[in-house]
Amino acid sequence: MQENEALIRNLYACAEGDRRNFDEFVSHFARDGYMRDIPAGLELRGKEISDYLEMVTAAFPDVHRELFSVYVAGQVVIVELAIRAKHSGDLPLPSGILAATGKAIDVPCCDVFQIKDGKIASFHCYNASSVLLHQLGAG
Repeated sequence: MQENEALIRNLYACAEGDRRNFDEFVSHFARDGYMRDIPAGLELRGKEISDYLEMVTAAFPDVHRELFSVYVAGQVVIVELAIRAKHSGDLPLPSGILAATGKAIDVPCCDVFQIKDGKIASFHCYNASSVLLHQLGAG
């Protein structure tokens, strides 16, 4: 399903560099679609998704997602990737705010998407948050 892969690749492009557009990012979701950050235990819908992405981008303004592999099986798209950036802003954590460390991160991730009628019904992000915290000296 080339259209499902194209949808997901466009989604990632909406969160990158000069093209960054979180409203467009959210527009790829079905009305009842959601994003789940598995390690954080967060389930986000609509504007909550763009607010979350804004928070991440404030802490990591140069964030880049390098896609290694994209697998499509019907209405399911699985992406193996790394999230790379420099920690240049405050990062809210359950334990409090982690001020900018200036350290680089390279966090392995696996994202699983369910597509329905050309829109994202679910996006489960399995990011290695323990790796992130260790790389920032906070874990």
